[in-house]
Formats: sequence, structure tokens, C-alpha cells
Amino acid sequence: MLKQIRYFQAVVRLGSFSKAAEECYISQSAISQQIQALERELGVELLRRENRRFSLTPAGEYFYKKSLLLTADYDRLCRDTVRLARGQDAALRVGRLRSYGGAEFQRSVAAFTTGYPTVSVEVRTGNHEELYELLRDGEIDLALNDQRRAFSDEYGNVILSTTACQIEVSAHSPIARLDRVNVDELANTPCILVASSSQRQTEQVHYREVYGIRSEMLFAEGLEEARLMVVGGQGFLPVDGGQRPEEYADLIVSLPLCRNGEPFRVNTCAFWKKQNTNRFIEPFIALLKEQFEQE
Repeated sequence: MLKQIRYFQAVVRLGSFSKAAEECYISQSAISQQIQALERELGVELLRRENRRFSLTPAGEYFYKKSLLLTADYDRLCRDTVRLARGQDAALRVGRLRSYGGAEFQRSVAAFTTGYPTVSVEVRTGNHEELYELLRDGEIDLALNDQRRAFSDEYGNVILSTTACQIEVSAHSPIARLDRVNVDELANTPCILVASSSQRQTEQVHYREVYGIRSEMLFAEGLEEARLMVVGGQGFLPVDGGQRPEEYADLIVSLPLCRNGEPFRVNTCAFWKKQNTNRFIEPFIALLKEQFEQE
């Protein structure tokens, strides 16, 4: 019955027997027969068929909603059972840069979970040095991080993107009317950095020495908090790659950050220890590359 329920869910979700059959890799007549068998098993009509169209009966609508919870619980039961049997082999521990503004990482996690439903993805966030330490100490298998030091033979690395560093400012700020901004033009505007309390000094030194930012430094624990500070007009926020969320489209403006008229370039990379034998590292990196190539 479970397979029949999944067929029924696909038909309702896609609104089409033919599309559901294609998704489920069976013929249209076969999926129709399976749903009819499900209705006979239940003794109720789930779909009201009208020529080439259909609609849910009240019983069908109830069964559809409840069946989604049922299959979600079943899938979770199967994943947890496999994880218990496999132990640590069924997990991938990934670190993500705390200040990264793109959605590539989230989409990669979603795609990986779909392709490997029995593997748990454990995500930790951190600043550059925190992620480096987690990777060095074997507490994560893979890190999505910016490049601040030369590549080491001890670590595998893939450059996922090379982009101009952007700053985000309030749409109401006069700075938002510029098409780019030089770092020396921001001397009187506070710089908002995303950093844990233990990493504030490290991040401040990096942005002062590498970027040449001389303005006051403000700190936020997370990217969401930092963006709310931007919306409130408290300063500008350097971000590492990606597009800001839709909810900020009318509230925040992104500008390239330059020095002497030249934009700063930032490498976003995937790092892992070459001696790490976790077999899920390579598939996850492949998904990261795919997502970054789409940007």
C-alpha cells in the first residue's frame, strides 16, 4: 500500500496522471490502476474523475494530507534505522562560512539529502579561522570557506567561485545611489562584521589589514542579524558571494567594494583533508560545483 500511497501523492501534487507516471517511471495506465487498487483497499473514492480531469473528494483531501505525515514519518524511521546500523559512516559533517550570503550551500544540502536520504548532514557555521580549526582537528569533513592563506598539500581544495567583494547598504542610504564604492570613501561609515565573540578581533584585523577598512567596527552573531542592522541604517556589511534573499530586495542594495578603483576579488572554496576517507565528500563537492556554476 505504501507504494500506492506515493503514486497517489504524486498525482495530486503534480495535478496530472501523465506527469506523475513520468516522475514515478511507470506507465500512465499502471499508475491509474494502482490508485484504483488503493481506493478499493480503502473502500472509498479518493479522486473524482471527469473526462481527462480529476478533483479530490473530501475523503481524498483528508487522506492526502494525512498520508504526507505518514510517509514523512516512515522515511524518517528508515533513515534513523540505517544511521543506527551504520553509525558514523552515514553522516557528513560540513562547515559553512558564517558570513556567506548565497543560497548555493542550502541548495546543495537539499539536493544531497534527496540523493542520499539515509545520510545525515551535520552543519556547523563559523568564521574563516573557526572553520580552519574544525577541519584541522577532524571535527568536520568539509568546509565552505573563503581563501585567506596559500593552498596546502595536506588539504584538497576546489575554487567554487571568484567574485568581487560586495557590501550591502540600506536602500535609503545615499551610498546606495553609487554604482561602486572605494574603501576610503567609507571611513565615516561603520562596518558591520559577522563574527562570534571569540573571532571579533581576528575578523577586525583581517578587514583592516587586507581590505584597508578604517571605520568603526560593529558586530553581529549571524548574517540575519547583520542584515537587520543594515536595514536600520547602522552601517555597511561586507558579504561573501551569492544573492541576498528576496525579502531584502527593496531594503538593501549591493555594491562592489573597491580599492583604488579596483574591486576586491574573493575566492570561495571547498576544503577537505586529503586523508579523510568519508565517501560522501566527493558527491557533496560535485553538488556544490553544480550550484555555483548556475550562478
